[in-house]
Amino acid sequence: MDRITFNPEQCGGRPCIRGMRIRVTDVLDLLAAGLSFQEILDEMPLLEYEDIVACLQFASRKINHPVIAA
Repeated sequence: MDRITFNPEQCGGRPCIRGMRIRVTDVLDLLAAGLSFQEILDEMPLLEYEDIVACLQFASRKINHPVIAA
């Protein structure tokens, strides 16, 4: 998960990819819109295949937690 970085001075502290101004949500939104990995890589040439995988892993880990109902 070293590909996902946080910097309070960049993108409002939102998780980004390798210190760039490409947010994890940017990549996830493109995937949700139906773009393939290759289309995203073509659109954002600074990204690497592993960056997209890291975004998916990050999202999975963020939502995979127990919810305690009161």
